[in-house]
Amino acid sequence: MEARQIEKDMSMREPTLHEVKISGGFWAEKIRLNAETAIFYQWEQLENTRCIDNFRIAAGMKEGFREGFFFSDSDAYKWLDAASRILSQSSSDKLKQLVDGFIELLEKAQLPDGYLYTYNQIHFPGQRWVDLQIEHEFYCLGHLIEAGISHFEATGEKRLLVIVQKAADLLVRSFVKATPDFTDGHEEIEIALIKLWRTTDNIEYLALAKAFLERRGTIRFFPVKMLFQVIDSGRRMKKVNQLRKAWQQDHADADRFSLPERNKHKVPFWAPIRFFIQALGGKYNQQHLPVEDQCKAEGHAVRFAYLKTAEAMLAQIPGQESRIKELRAIWDQMTAKRMYVTGGIGSLPLSEGFGRDYELDPEVAYAETCAALGSMFWCHEMGRLTGEAPFEDLFEWQLYNAASVGIGRDGCSYFYNNPLVSKGEIKRAGWYDIPCCPSNLSRVWASLGRYICCYDNSELRINQYISSEVLIEGRQTVKLKMESGLPWQNHVKILLDMEEPDSFDLVMRLPAWADGCKVSLNGQETAVNISKSMPGKPAANGLDFNAASWMRLSRRFNPGDEIRLAFEMPVRLLHQDKRIHGCGGKYAVARGPVVYCLESIDNKLDIFKVAVNPGRLQVVYNEALFGGTWQIKGTSIKGESLTFIPYMLWANRGPSKMTTFVSG
Repeated sequence: MEARQIEKDMSMREPTLHEVKISGGFWAEKIRLNAETAIFYQWEQLENTRCIDNFRIAAGMKEGFREGFFFSDSDAYKWLDAASRILSQSSSDKLKQLVDGFIELLEKAQLPDGYLYTYNQIHFPGQRWVDLQIEHEFYCLGHLIEAGISHFEATGEKRLLVIVQKAADLLVRSFVKATPDFTDGHEEIEIALIKLWRTTDNIEYLALAKAFLERRGTIRFFPVKMLFQVIDSGRRMKKVNQLRKAWQQDHADADRFSLPERNKHKVPFWAPIRFFIQALGGKYNQQHLPVEDQCKAEGHAVRFAYLKTAEAMLAQIPGQESRIKELRAIWDQMTAKRMYVTGGIGSLPLSEGFGRDYELDPEVAYAETCAALGSMFWCHEMGRLTGEAPFEDLFEWQLYNAASVGIGRDGCSYFYNNPLVSKGEIKRAGWYDIPCCPSNLSRVWASLGRYICCYDNSELRINQYISSEVLIEGRQTVKLKMESGLPWQNHVKILLDMEEPDSFDLVMRLPAWADGCKVSLNGQETAVNISKSMPGKPAANGLDFNAASWMRLSRRFNPGDEIRLAFEMPVRLLHQDKRIHGCGGKYAVARGPVVYCLESIDNKLDIFKVAVNPGRLQVVYNEALFGGTWQIKGTSIKGESLTFIPYMLWANRGPSKMTTFVSG
């Protein structure tokens, strides 16, 4: 049997983006904002910060100096990925022109053998694959490959796919038989190559992805080699600065340019020491242990999540099932002891990664937006791999909290890091020096439809409750229509539109945040089989995703059948483990899949010293706030009025103090 055929048989089918339409509810406005505002604003910023000019310079179309970090190509590729996904749902001529123009630019910038990395092409012609642990050549190419796949799926055009295959073929020729030293520092290429194999059937891409994964943690004398790369990359950056100074002297009339800085973040005195130890020891780059020997979430949070995503994708292939046990164990460890109540991961500044168990200081929290997105990718692949509800449950939780907080309501302001407590110094920025998160968010929102459900001939499984219309292509075409009140209201309506009656299992997630759910069929309450969940002791953050389960309705469905869900969605106080510095013993307030917070704008008291009266919390709809928002109103034990807003919406009214935690 061909490898491609095996992969198809291993997992349930997901709808393509052409088969899904986000039709209303909470997400319709977000999708519109993404497609009509955010994606164009991001392109303007990529132009303003000279990122796109770097490709023009590499292509010989323009003179100038290359700006940005060595990995800045990836920012443009993620934009291209997001824009391509949007085009599957949009007929925007303006966006298509931008995409087509950028693809034409990439054709001109790419070298004949497939190499494309503007940092080397402009500053160090002839040099390649230098300082791989630091300079992200493979990472950039990985995002280029993902963009090519998205564009092909969205448009059916192969123009960009040809570019990415040339790049991938160069990697295969150069590295399929290489030593472990030739492994990227920042994970991404592994995900991209597996996706490219799924798209093209070229088994060489899968073989290289597997090789890159299995080489991790096997580099001999890694600390020494890493130190040499640090020194060499510093030497190269010094050379770039010399070239910049010389160019500016020769072009005295040219604009002086500097990238905007990120938010000033609280950095404890010990952070540089921890970062240095993690980097040289290999944890930062996920080079400290072979992947199969890892048992803890460690190192850079984004790199960790991308690595585990690729490993979960590989585990879906027959012969790789042994990886499942390790993946589930490390997921349990992360969610139990090293994840914030918002689903944010990565507690250490500078290293942007995991600390020790319970090291979850809410003010120091890095919790990069991209880390939450990476964890969502991992969760989704684990859901495909195992069919277990907890993974899709965490996906939902991170989507509404740790990820969505990263973009403002205007679509043009962003967070890079996401603390859970702010003394007023944190604010949303229009852009920053490392803009990896905005377009990463945009590409997830643009592809949200494919995460809604999956199916085969005997089962239709609903993973996410998002208002949508989905075409299910099986024995017959079924149109799944879903109207969801989530995350604010507890009701979901599912309509099955098909030509003939059909027998299958409708499987619906019962979230861990719900105390129960009433299910009705055509107006009559009906019984469902609920799969056994594995609830345990709540994690350090007060959550227990293992309590999620599946509700199974097995029957012969008729055209027009209507299923209604009514979740029990009380306000909950999530107790934080006493061992957590800064919020230990306190509570986070949540309702449904949403975490709430106190902002000083709404509360005329010291929000950091509030003790809440748990019996006085109630949900209130505020039509005037943010175009309509569900708040939680209550009082402190002293009788003072309290107003909680969704954590995802904080800092949309200017700088303010904020806390996610209260005393009980």
